[in-house]
Amino acid sequence: MRHTPFFRWVLALGLVLIGGSLGLYMATPGFPELRQVDLTVLEEKPDGTCTVRWTDPFEHREREAPYLCDAERSEILKAPHYDPVSGFGWETGFVIAAGPDRGEPYSLKEDDGAADWRTELSDMLLGGGLFLTVVGLVGGTIRGLFRGHGVNPEVIRRAELLREAAELVARDHRRAVEAVRGAWTPLHRELVDTDRPDPRTTALLVALRVLVEAGPQARNAAETGGELAERLESLLADAAPASGLRHMVRAGPEQRRRARAAVAELRSLVDEADREGLARQFAQASVDLLRGPDSDPVGLSARVDFEARPADYHRLLAEISGRDLSSAD
Repeated sequence: MRHTPFFRWVLALGLVLIGGSLGLYMATPGFPELRQVDLTVLEEKPDGTCTVRWTDPFEHREREAPYLCDAERSEILKAPHYDPVSGFGWETGFVIAAGPDRGEPYSLKEDDGAADWRTELSDMLLGGGLFLTVVGLVGGTIRGLFRGHGVNPEVIRRAELLREAAELVARDHRRAVEAVRGAWTPLHRELVDTDRPDPRTTALLVALRVLVEAGPQARNAAETGGELAERLESLLADAAPASGLRHMVRAGPEQRRRARAAVAELRSLVDEADREGLARQFAQASVDLLRGPDSDPVGLSARVDFEARPADYHRLLAEISGRDLSSAD
């Protein structure tokens, strides 16, 4: 199964955020066409709420209406300092210049307060989207540059992990077989059947039980692992320059050609191993083979197991040593 490259996901997420920012920005109401006018402040509260009078520039008549003045403007523009005689203040403001509300007062402060959260969220989405887009483009470009030169450290890393698992199961099975061969000496049937078994027989039964319990699937996994490890070892040696751009640049033309070919074959082997679940099989077989004789130091469970299925023990010993527990000198 091929996975979408990481930087492609980053780029896609960045574009989604930019699109969201644009949509939110377009949904934010814009400013209408305005015209600036002078306002006479008839009454004003400390929070800026006021009543104003102005001359409508379109109907050329005086009008009065509530308005939100700038509470922080200079004191000399407020009553009674601005006009001690009338007790009025002064402010500048805006009226709508077009549409059905033409001539109506329009407060920028009220509009800003309503649109602030949408504008801030739009800016945040735009900033995050631009950052992710840049990361996706730069990362994808660098990755493409690496692949264009035959550099593919990810395939090599996966192949090395697979080789380690394959080598491990082959080594574990080899140790289990060597334990049987080390414990084997020509034995007589009576040594197995006696109530006080010979220690050599016990050691052999314990060693054999590991392989009997692991079953033929462990042997198959070990054989497959050994063959695969040898193949991967050879390919990894050829693919070594492809582990980094610097190594690839320093390699000669023939080494680069062999590295590209080796990476292609490694990718095929690793993908096939993933489909067949070989790494999982190797790991399970290693676990089964490591349930060794330390868990049965006196051989009691091994002897009970042998008595329950002696044919399996006879067959396995015959395969390993060419001899049988029932054979005599």
